[in-house]
Amino acid sequence: MTQLQLPDIAAQTQQYASPLQWVGMCGIALSVQFDGRTAAATVDAGVSLVDGSARGIHMSRLYLALSSLERQHLTPLAIRQLLAAFLSSHEGLSSAAYLRLRFEHLLKRPALVSPLEGWKSYAVTIDAKIENEMFHVELSVSVPYSSTCPCSAALARQLIQQQFQTQFNAQQVDKAAVLQWLGSAEGIVATPHSQRSSAQVQVRLRNDTQSLPVTELIDRIEASLGTAVQTAVKRADEQAFALANGQNLMFCEDAARRLYETLRQIAWSTAFKLRVEHAESLHAHDAVATSQWQWQ
Repeated sequence: MTQLQLPDIAAQTQQYASPLQWVGMCGIALSVQFDGRTAAATVDAGVSLVDGSARGIHMSRLYLALSSLERQHLTPLAIRQLLAAFLSSHEGLSSAAYLRLRFEHLLKRPALVSPLEGWKSYAVTIDAKIENEMFHVELSVSVPYSSTCPCSAALARQLIQQQFQTQFNAQQVDKAAVLQWLGSAEGIVATPHSQRSSAQVQVRLRNDTQSLPVTELIDRIEASLGTAVQTAVKRADEQAFALANGQNLMFCEDAARRLYETLRQIAWSTAFKLRVEHAESLHAHDAVATSQWQWQ
């Protein structure tokens, strides 16, 4: 029996002959190899449609090409080769190719003092494109941290001073009594408010970057802020964390400026943008600051 040729509707000319900037798929599940482990990723993939007379693109070709990321370590070169494959499979139809890949990067983090350790998960996004024969990759990470309000800390200190004056105003100050008072709820009548916060950083990589420096970027962000959230802790770790917060009082503006100065020192970055969010414990709204460098 003769097999009928299946119709290719996408190849047929359609009524409105206008080009499209981006055509593709979003939310594709994909297994990728990164940092020696397999990660479950979600991918958006697409190409431009410059031939306005064409009905559409060949989405199945994009989908099948993604399988190349399953068999090799995720690097800028692997991504560039994938985007080139997108374009070669759409020769005459497309002049640009795009990819967005999201996954969770797991890092085992030690406690501040004790020998405990635990896993932390960081949201990572990789954006890449070839357009006008130019290739670039952007790396984004989201890093949680703790922020203690400088104003709240100052107000708390003032209340403690007032309480001290009330307690010892008519007494000869005795060192042992003061030490006992400082360790009591009666003495420390106020504490500053802290909140879990997040830093969202997007960095454009130099074209000669050989790897995706996800861990290095996360480490630099956490070191800059000084108050990374913890995993497993003992009381000694919790005390060390309280000390770190006390030594790193910051408004969202302070955090954004710290990160800006840190990111400016990265040799493999050609541009960046950042956003910090402090999930206020005093207010029902959040405090936000953003900045960028050479981003267009």
